[in-house]
Amino acid sequence: LEALAGLYANRYTVERRPILKSSENLDLLLHTYKLERPEIFRSFVRMTPKAFDSLVSAIENDEVFTRGDQTPVEYQLAVALYRLGHYGNAASTVKVALWAGIGYGTVRLFMKRVMEAVCRESFRKTVMAWPNDEAKTCAMNWVEENSCKAWRPGWLMVDGTLVPLYSRPSFFGNTWYDRKSNYSMNLQLVTTPDLRIIDFAVGLPGSQHDATAWKDTYVYQNHHILLNHGEWVWADSAYPLREWCQAPYKACVVAI
Repeated sequence: LEALAGLYANRYTVERRPILKSSENLDLLLHTYKLERPEIFRSFVRMTPKAFDSLVSAIENDEVFTRGDQTPVEYQLAVALYRLGHYGNAASTVKVALWAGIGYGTVRLFMKRVMEAVCRESFRKTVMAWPNDEAKTCAMNWVEENSCKAWRPGWLMVDGTLVPLYSRPSFFGNTWYDRKSNYSMNLQLVTTPDLRIIDFAVGLPGSQHDATAWKDTYVYQNHHILLNHGEWVWADSAYPLREWCQAPYKACVVAI
């Protein structure tokens, strides 16, 4: 009983040795590279300083960042983006923690808070909205200038991409195996010609065909409301041909 009491009295059964860490890398990123070398800043967090500041402003008032005393939101976001922008061993909790000068558990905590904030429907509505009349006209003008007047009503574009996963998921792993021999997630993006994202669908496994994943987007489900008569979305040959979704013809039969 005394041995058992001694075991429970100590959280760790082996001697803990401190790990020398420093926050200099994170401070250098946010206070020097961000201002003086934006190209280096972008290589770490995968976005420009302006976009980073806008993202901070969009999530800093979320309730997840108001619980108790916390590290400034910009630091938490920088750590999360740094990890999301790396792959394999470089994205491990240990490597990120040592780079940022924080604890291993703190990396997971920062990631959880940031993902909780950006996954809220309120955040999605603030950063992504249906184009107004002015933006729609600009998109149509671009299409007409770069193609022809008849194609002017096709002012939206959709395409899919695969987001590679580090390893095979534990649940239903085979369904995530895609045509490129990777485990991945299917991501659908609907954009205007200037590459402004107005809708997306994510979460389906990489084995899912674009034509099926496309059905999960808001535009697909509400095209009869969002698109006026005669307007359409441009797509590649993986998508079904519809009056409001124009894709290249897959075959042409000529009668002789």
